[in-house]
Amino acid sequence: MNIYINEAQLTSELEKLASFSETPAPSVTRIVFSAVDMAARGYIKQLCAAAALEIREDAVGNTFARWRGRQPELPAVGTGSHIDAIPHAGKFDGTVGVLGGLEAIRALQRAGAQPKRSVELLLFTSEEPTRFGIGCLGSRLLCGSLDASAGEYLKDRNGLTLDEVRRQAGYTAALETVAMKKGCYAAFVELHIEQGPLLEKEDLAVGVVTAIAAPSALRVLIEGEGGHAGAVLLPDRHDAFLAAAELALAVELAAKGSGSLDTVGTVGVCEVFPGAVNSIPSKTKLEIDIRDVDLRRRDAVLAQVLRASEEIGARRQVRFSIETINADPPAQCDEHIVEALCRSCDDIGLPHKRLVSRAYHDSLFMSQIAPVSMLFVRCRGGISHRPDEYSSAADIAAGVKVLAQALYRLAEN
Repeated sequence: MNIYINEAQLTSELEKLASFSETPAPSVTRIVFSAVDMAARGYIKQLCAAAALEIREDAVGNTFARWRGRQPELPAVGTGSHIDAIPHAGKFDGTVGVLGGLEAIRALQRAGAQPKRSVELLLFTSEEPTRFGIGCLGSRLLCGSLDASAGEYLKDRNGLTLDEVRRQAGYTAALETVAMKKGCYAAFVELHIEQGPLLEKEDLAVGVVTAIAAPSALRVLIEGEGGHAGAVLLPDRHDAFLAAAELALAVELAAKGSGSLDTVGTVGVCEVFPGAVNSIPSKTKLEIDIRDVDLRRRDAVLAQVLRASEEIGARRQVRFSIETINADPPAQCDEHIVEALCRSCDDIGLPHKRLVSRAYHDSLFMSQIAPVSMLFVRCRGGISHRPDEYSSAADIAAGVKVLAQALYRLAEN
């Protein structure tokens, strides 16, 4: 089968999609359910309609565009990603998987393919946590790991609930209708930029993902005793920030001691109260991210951090309050899909490697209802979530060609 990727058209569409932004180029800011997000969704639906795909949307705005197969009653093969973007991000995160997935379908159509299973493109709502404080909102609801009560308790910074915001955007059906049954897809493959440096270091255009890491996120409040920076002697202090600093170092120590480079720990938030140069910190808030592709190893690191908090609290005589924000399980990718992707690379003579995803994606949650894998495209410097995020048109086209081959192979199974 002769699969041709229209690189120029795909590049033009990525540029056009990037123009839907609340901030000027080259940055992209596209917050879910904002006016620019809704306009961008309209653009994607217009392209899908032009490709004769059957379009539907669910109650949270997840969008499905289906190319009907010869046996449409069979579970479909899915592909797709997201188009929302954090403030001042780049133009390739998520969008390559949506527009690249669409181009893969169009390439198969141009080649005269008629797969047995339907192929469905998914545009997931709110993969980024920017508006409602939780990532992969649409796919969490879709797989049932988040229930309909989220519509009332998830709020944006203006105090609007998810239900209020989605209804204002025109998604008025009951949130209970979003969840899909296990087995609804025979396979799901997400095309995405790597957001890391490994492919570039090895001069490879693509990589096949074998596992997806998942984080355990903690919110830690440390309460000590404030006082004047000059008047309280060091032996008498109960400094909340210094306790927090020790815990941050304990996170690093625990992650480094796991025995695997796949274990990472990050303290991404540190807020100090009262925040005056001449005042001893009385309160400090930390937010901690610990992730791994191995659940047992990740949770062992988490337990070590919790033990460290107890020791630090007792020694420094400060109080720790720790809240688990989320603790999602990692996903092992389906070997059948991994093999289909690797064989598709071989079909077109494209060198590749197997690797893990240390960032998590909608595929992590799709793995709860369908077999999944991901295909990574090289990105310059491993940079993402910045305006200088970049993947070359040639690398993206190569990834889309592999995706098209793999989708057809899986849809014929």
